[in-house]
Amino acid sequence: MRWITREHPRVDRVACPWLIERFVDKTPEFVYVPGAEVESEAQKRGATPFDVKGVELGHHGAKCSFDAFVDTYGLDTDPALVYMAQVIRGADTADKTVTPESQGVEAILDGLRHLHYPDDQRQREASRPVLDALYAYCRRKVGAEPT
Repeated sequence: MRWITREHPRVDRVACPWLIERFVDKTPEFVYVPGAEVESEAQKRGATPFDVKGVELGHHGAKCSFDAFVDTYGLDTDPALVYMAQVIRGADTADKTVTPESQGVEAILDGLRHLHYPDDQRQREASRPVLDALYAYCRRKVGAEPT
């Protein structure tokens, strides 16, 4: 399946592809385009848009796109993903107090963005092990794995 979002990703636009690959779509294709082109390119390419205004898999109220994926795909039965969604929300939105981990996650993912700019795909791939580690941390934090 194809997934499309705005180019030059920040937290949510690398965290959502990680979530998609791990829990939603085993053979995804990710496309990054200028924000003004997401809607038209989504239609042309038959892609599902995310993290853009007005779409189901976008920000709603205080929640970010990662939250929308967790809710939409029934991933809220995994306490580690629920906590990870809070961490990502704090890292992606103006409210940096959501979790104590949010600012650090934002800093690390922002550093990866700077290392790989303007190559969005390389940035997404480089973010994968960081997000794997964050998920492992969240699993321990919520007691899903022994310490």
